[in-house]
Amino acid sequence: MKRSFIALGRHQSSMNKTEAVGKYGNHQAIASDGKVLSSKRECRRYEELLLMQKLGLIKNLQTQVKYELIPKQKGERAVTYTADFVYQNAHLHVEDAKGCKTQQYVIRRKLMLWIHQIKVEEV
Repeated sequence: MKRSFIALGRHQSSMNKTEAVGKYGNHQAIASDGKVLSSKRECRRYEELLLMQKLGLIKNLQTQVKYELIPKQKGERAVTYTADFVYQNAHLHVEDAKGCKTQQYVIRRKLMLWIHQIKVEEV
């Protein structure tokens, strides 16, 4: 009897959590400016880039910028790549805060280079 109570207690405590968890175990994080980011790693990099922008080292910082890799076709959706960060200094930088490199990500990274001549920087 006590055993089922403990198991039930664990189940209930995990059900009460409101924190969002991604499919690779990453937890959402909130930056100092209130922006919600997909992971702690992404949030740390965003804070670094915000500071760099305030210091004038980079400009035009954008998040979640979508690039089309293969256009929409009849009966098929377009294939896109969404960069975590895009900014400029002497040239354009496209960054992805990656913890887990999936096969799908690697293909899209290669398509970015082939189609747009943009090398995605992994941070």
